[in-house]
Amino acid sequence: MAELTYREAVARGIAQELERDENVVFLGEDVAKAGGVFKATVGLYEKFGPKRVRDTPISEQAILGAAMGAAMTGLKPIAEIMFSDFLAVCFDYIANEFPKSRYMSNGQLRCPLVVRTGNGAGSRFGAQHSQSVENWAMMIPGLKVVAPSTPVDVIGLLAAAVRDPDPVIFFEHKSLYGSKGEVPDGEILDRLGTAKVVREGRDATIMALALMVPRALQAAKKLKTEHGIDAEVIDVRSLVPLDTQTILASVAKTGRLFTVEENPRLCGWGAEIASIVADEAFYDLDGPVVRITTPHIPLPAADNLEDIVLPTPERIAERVRRAMA
Repeated sequence: MAELTYREAVARGIAQELERDENVVFLGEDVAKAGGVFKATVGLYEKFGPKRVRDTPISEQAILGAAMGAAMTGLKPIAEIMFSDFLAVCFDYIANEFPKSRYMSNGQLRCPLVVRTGNGAGSRFGAQHSQSVENWAMMIPGLKVVAPSTPVDVIGLLAAAVRDPDPVIFFEHKSLYGSKGEVPDGEILDRLGTAKVVREGRDATIMALALMVPRALQAAKKLKTEHGIDAEVIDVRSLVPLDTQTILASVAKTGRLFTVEENPRLCGWGAEIASIVADEAFYDLDGPVVRITTPHIPLPAADNLEDIVLPTPERIAERVRRAMA
């Protein structure tokens, strides 16, 4: 058992899959000799060489076009888009090409690839480099969407994504790169489409993703010690497929549901979960579903304003306390 940072877990996860399967290749801007702009891929170029770990031009369309061609001809590419905001530059591949290749070819072609990208705020990159855009990918049929919150989940879910026959968008939260966690020795393989109960509770369910998971855990601790509210915290981890069984079972147990979303409020992933719970677990609810989100605004440039708009442990705890009262 070793303690790794989230950043180190990314490199270990990619290395695990490069070692396991010679058809896995890795490409992106500055991912090779420079070790990535966030230093999440340090050592891969030296270990696997320029044929397996490739620097690319500064062109998101070229990166994903090359990855798609490689995937359709037998390789299993991992492609990095440096900031998730830049998915907008190559969105035709994300929305039209990857997810529809199997259907458009009548099953003759597959597109088994992973797009890794740095997502989320808190690292002071401003309104065009700090967005949380997992709902952009979630809305597209044919894509799988993952956003891990811990180092061990990074490795296990990345392995599952690489081995999956469908295209996967893999969101890594930039503000988690320095966080640490214990990681077992040996190969790690998780399963897509599974949420994880990270704190058991009986009074309320708090669902969160990526950076919001540790914040929800802090809020749950505050609720218990200061207000006697025992909150269950669920790490959603995978938005597509969505683990509705775990979600509905928790709501049936607690009777209350709160979603904590970094994405802007309008059309966020929590709205879909609220809709599912209203359809399938309405009579288990003891009160309305409450969504705790970032406002529907561009992220402010000022550090203190960015901190204000993101859900904080204090804001989460207060919103749950008021609703429970």
